[in-house]
Amino acid sequence: MNSKIKWLREKMKMLNLEGMIISNPVNIRYLTNIVAEGILLITRKENIFLTDGRYIEEVQNVLTIDDEIVVHEFKEYSKDEYENFFLFCENVGFEEDYITYAGYKEYMHKYKVNNLQETEKMIEKQRMIKDEEEIQKLRKACKLTDDCFEYLIKYIKIGQTEKEIALEIEKYFRLNGAEGVSFEPIVASGKNSSKPHAIPTDKKIDLGDVITLDFGCKHEGYCSDMTRTIFVGYIPEEVKKIYDLVLRNQLKTGKELKEGANIKQITKMVENDFKLNGYELVHSLGHGVGLDIHELPAISSRNDKNLKEKMVITNEPGIYVPGKFGVRIEDTVLVGKEISENLTKSSKEYIIVDKQ
Repeated sequence: MNSKIKWLREKMKMLNLEGMIISNPVNIRYLTNIVAEGILLITRKENIFLTDGRYIEEVQNVLTIDDEIVVHEFKEYSKDEYENFFLFCENVGFEEDYITYAGYKEYMHKYKVNNLQETEKMIEKQRMIKDEEEIQKLRKACKLTDDCFEYLIKYIKIGQTEKEIALEIEKYFRLNGAEGVSFEPIVASGKNSSKPHAIPTDKKIDLGDVITLDFGCKHEGYCSDMTRTIFVGYIPEEVKKIYDLVLRNQLKTGKELKEGANIKQITKMVENDFKLNGYELVHSLGHGVGLDIHELPAISSRNDKNLKEKMVITNEPGIYVPGKFGVRIEDTVLVGKEISENLTKSSKEYIIVDKQ
C-alpha cells in the first residue's frame, strides 16, 4: 500500500476513526500525487478517489497498483449509494480547517455518518517532516530561485517599474522549468519597501532605492521562498546599519535552527536584539514550506514547540521604517540534526544594481 496512506490508516486507528473524508487538494496531492479535482475517501475496506469524468484518465496515469486506490466517477453513484461508503462506521474524520459549515452539513447528509470527527490537522502536521523525495523537489525549486535572482541583479535597471520586474520573475520561472510562482512576487522599491507585503506598483526604480525582492517558484508542487534586499546605484548610509542588523540576526538564527531547538526562544532572541536597537520584529520569524507556501510550523514567539529534523522552514527577519524603507532577508532552510542547511544560497552581501 501507498506508504503515506498506510501511515494515515494507522493514525486513524489511534484516533478511533473508521473512515476519513479528505477534500483539501494539497493533502490529496501529498498522499497520492493526484492533482486533479476530487475527494479521497478512506473507508473500512478501500481507498477511493471520486472525481469528474474529465480527470479519470489523468488520475489513472498517476496511480500505480501499489497505491491501492480505486478511482470512480462521481456520477457512477446515486444519491442513496453514497451512504454505503461509511456503512457501520461510527466515527469518520474530516478536515475541519478546510471544510465550511455548509460542506460539513452536506457530508453529514450525503454519507449518513453518525459522527463526523475533527482530525486536528493530523495530515498537515505529518507534512511538516519531509522525506527524501520531497527534499529533492524543494532543492530544485530553491535552485531555480537562486538562478532567477542571479538573472534579476543583471536585469534590473533604473526606469523599470515594480510591475515589470515582478512580471519578469514569473516569466523567468515559466521559461526555465518551474510550474510557476509559489506566490505573487513582492517587488517593493524606495518607500514601498517599508510595507512587508507590498504589492508591485507602477513606481519606477530610481537611483538610491532600496528594493525588496520576495519570490519563489514551484517544482513538482513544492515551493521555494527567498527574500533579498538590494540597492540601486549606491547604499544609503541610514539603510546600511539596519541591513547589517537584520543580516546579523538572520545568520545567528540560521545557526540555531536544528533539531530540538525551541521556536519561541529563537524568535525571542531576534525580537530582543531588535528592541535593544530601537526596532521591532513586526511579523513572524518564519514558517514551514512544502506543498503550500505557508505550512506548519509557524516560527514565532507564540509557538513553544521544538524543531525537528527534516522540517523545511523559512528564516526571515525584517525591519521596516514607515514611509522610508524596509530590509528583509529570507532563506528556505532544511533543519538538520546538528546544523541547518540553507536551500536558497544566493549572496547576502551588499548587492548594488545599475551602478552609475
